[in-house]
Amino acid sequence: MTDRKNEHVPAANFIRNIVEADLAADKFASRRWAGRPGPAAAQAEAAPDAAKIRTRFPPEPNGYLHFGHAKSICLNFGLAKQFGGRCHLRFDDTNPEKEEQEYVDSIIDAVKWLGFGWQDGQEDNLYHASDYFDWMVQFAESLIATGHAYVDSQSAEEMRANRGTLTQPGKDSPYRNRSVAENQDLFRRMQAGEFADGAHILRARIDMASPNINLRDPAIFRIRHATHHRTGDKFCVYPMYTFAHPIEDALENITHSICTLEFEDQRPFYDWLLERLADAGLLLRPLPHQYEFSRLNLTYVVLSKRKLIQLVEEKHVEGWDDPRLPTLVGARRRGYTPEGFRLLMERIGVTKSDSLIDYSVLEECMRETLNESAERRIAVLDPLKLIITNYPEGQSEECHAPNHPLKPELGKRAMPFSRELWIEREDFMEEPVKGYHRLYPGNMARLRYGFVVKCTGCEKDAAGNVTAVLCEYLPDSKSGTPGADNYKVKGNLHWVSAAHAYTAEVRLYDRLFKVPHPGARREGDPEDLERNFLDDINPNSKVVITAQLEPALKDARAEERFQFERHGYFVADRVDSKTGAPVFNRAVTLKDSWGHGAK
Repeated sequence: MTDRKNEHVPAANFIRNIVEADLAADKFASRRWAGRPGPAAAQAEAAPDAAKIRTRFPPEPNGYLHFGHAKSICLNFGLAKQFGGRCHLRFDDTNPEKEEQEYVDSIIDAVKWLGFGWQDGQEDNLYHASDYFDWMVQFAESLIATGHAYVDSQSAEEMRANRGTLTQPGKDSPYRNRSVAENQDLFRRMQAGEFADGAHILRARIDMASPNINLRDPAIFRIRHATHHRTGDKFCVYPMYTFAHPIEDALENITHSICTLEFEDQRPFYDWLLERLADAGLLLRPLPHQYEFSRLNLTYVVLSKRKLIQLVEEKHVEGWDDPRLPTLVGARRRGYTPEGFRLLMERIGVTKSDSLIDYSVLEECMRETLNESAERRIAVLDPLKLIITNYPEGQSEECHAPNHPLKPELGKRAMPFSRELWIEREDFMEEPVKGYHRLYPGNMARLRYGFVVKCTGCEKDAAGNVTAVLCEYLPDSKSGTPGADNYKVKGNLHWVSAAHAYTAEVRLYDRLFKVPHPGARREGDPEDLERNFLDDINPNSKVVITAQLEPALKDARAEERFQFERHGYFVADRVDSKTGAPVFNRAVTLKDSWGHGAK
């Protein structure tokens, strides 16, 4: 665990340093903001932009967000908030065949859940790439007119063959020198739907010999006869992401376009495109700049979209919101907190160096935030009956327990006490080992928030299994009463009244994988061995039990989080809980059980 005196000190963040320097230099003084994005002519007449910086989070709505996206969300929205700017939520819906409204809704929910928004009293900064499709077509036509784009009629196989390699230059397309008029005619006919998918493609004319493969005449528009979830059948051509993304940034006056390191090789095309469009008078300067940072890499998880899809489709997990998956919707259902994710991102910082973060760091961030926010309750997860033989049958009384030891203002709650209780099975040993201070014949221990009891024996079934522990209580030992301090015992037991307990399903979740690097080659494995990451699934990643809980938990609302004293942090499942019948999921244990990380 990080030293508490340093826990609020942010880790290094080189992008934050860049923003501070840009603002100090008044780099964006000439920027204009028209209220909603528009072409250069509209923005030129607008008032100066009141927001000093603009960032954006641009997810593609074709899947559920995972832990890696949380880093980008916290970075983009967090920087904008810190410096009095704006962050746009923009859906890059350039692929009509993969996008669904379900994913749009889930992304919006995830961003809000993490504590961020794109609306204030002046602006609603929710956008879609499809908002700009008409402009993108116009911009493509401008590139054709200025000789910077052409229609290629090669097949996909021919284009791949002529692209070259990392060590060999590509070859010019035989269609590269088509006239402007011919390219304009073909592109108009592509838009009109005259050609089949793949018959033609619009490419930027840059340099087929460039050492950066991304500058070897990249595709910018392709034919797709598909219905788009927002624009319907209006378009037969759709922009490539690498073409659309910089245009969206420019039209929205984004100042700092922040992405992960795999897009670093795309930055030269990002700059090339915006410069050509600005030269044509279609965009205003200063233009956006792209900055890359290292993505979030965690042990014990897989963040590959392909592997996540495989886990879901092959039913190794129970859906995209399975609490074991590293999706944000899964994390929410598990009981992880948005505060924990924000703390993690501050703690690991933002650099350009790839690093691997141990999963225990994430878990410790969740513990810290849950320790502050979660009220305490008692749950017996492996119940064993305890009978207080000298307590009157049919009688009960109240004991009182604090709702939160760090927040006395939250008061105390009543816990019913009766003759028969549930205790944890591990709290009794007929023949105790050395150092064991809980119940065994002749020993005394305190029932937490209740009385001191002395063990007098146990009951067993025909097979010799203990079915009940027998005790006598000391009537003058009740916690909170004057006589309680007269008894000094080492054992302290958690309990619930058997007559009042709430019997509930409790799911004990753990890490989905049992090794830090699922699917990685291990020491001693043959060099040519390809391991299946599915072989590393932890068979104990989900254990379902029936537990006995204090009666106050019966009224828990869906997504309400608690510390089950001694056991960890739990949440009432947001899907399966019913009013008066919550089901609980374990978010994280009280201590690191994997042998590292927390202290």
